[in-house]
Amino acid sequence: MKLTLEIWRQADSNSEGHFETVEVEDAVPQMSILELLDHVNLGLIEEGKEPFAFASDCREGICGTCGLMVNGRPHGLDKNKPACQQRLSEDLYHDGDTLKIEPFRSAVYPVIRDLVVDRSALDRVMEKGGYVSVNAGTAPDADTLATSHENAEKALDFAACIGCGACVAACPNGAAHLFTGAKLQHLRLTPMGEHERGRRARRMIDELETNFGPCSLYGECADVCPAGIPLTAVSIVTKERARAALRGKDD
Repeated sequence: MKLTLEIWRQADSNSEGHFETVEVEDAVPQMSILELLDHVNLGLIEEGKEPFAFASDCREGICGTCGLMVNGRPHGLDKNKPACQQRLSEDLYHDGDTLKIEPFRSAVYPVIRDLVVDRSALDRVMEKGGYVSVNAGTAPDADTLATSHENAEKALDFAACIGCGACVAACPNGAAHLFTGAKLQHLRLTPMGEHERGRRARRMIDELETNFGPCSLYGECADVCPAGIPLTAVSIVTKERARAALRGKDD
């Protein structure tokens, strides 16, 4: 498969970026987007040229490290898959196609280099409330903090968020409500997190609104989420904010 790649090149956040054209003559459908970049970089290294920088780690769709735009869509053209799991399948890509590969586009994601962006704004949201307080010492019996099977399953569904940040890149307003709502819902449903639910909501939502834009309500975020976090997570932000306001500062 012959592909023309337009790949973003940028030295750092203070430099001007541009697209570089790379012709690939031997791409195969089994390649992932990251493996395609590996293939390109190997050729550049053999020619003594600078490879493109991009982020990856587990390459199993778990860590959330990989993240880039393919033809304007976060991660790639296949729905709800991270870049490392996006294959050049023949139903999506064809011989002679042009692929524009660039970093996640959002004002809150400054470019570090080429396709690598700084997503620490998501980390700052988690730092405000992404934890539970427990008494130190001997671990309690599992039966002492009972929860229903239904709540446990729901919590796991929302805990599946891998924090890749594709939801922010997909949103025209640069909102992170899907991400934040998933974290709030996950911790709300676990008995360990109930004790500081209100304080968590206030802190995380304050940080969310400091760094990210308002929710567009169109659902672009859920359409690209690799973990399949449902759009209902967005409403959790509003619900938890309202509950925290009604309960007061002591909750």
